[in-house]
Amino acid sequence: MDFKKHKETLNQELDQFNSILGEILPRYVYLVHKKDSSTDETKELGDIEHFLIEINSKIASIKNRLDQDLFGETMQMYYRLKEEAKNGDVSSKKRLDKLRNTLHNSIKGDTFFNWN
Repeated sequence: MDFKKHKETLNQELDQFNSILGEILPRYVYLVHKKDSSTDETKELGDIEHFLIEINSKIASIKNRLDQDLFGETMQMYYRLKEEAKNGDVSSKKRLDKLRNTLHNSIKGDTFFNWN
């Protein structure tokens, strides 16, 4: 499968996930705030809460993997280009300068780091 097809598939699945979550969350909020819940509603609330915690963990894991892979690959490329540029490769020097500018702008623009 090529990148374009993977991209379409991921976007469709993320949209579907977001849609389903959009149906579950209002019910969860309703049950959290409801007074005098029935036994079935209390069980449903617990099930939804357990599910949302599980989903949150999976999302965090995916985000962590993306962050690590993107950062790791960028750093690996940076040091490889730096070494090649140090050895006189003009093309690597140009790519290194471009990568440095990109990293600098990302850090300066507050898009590279997730400031909590």
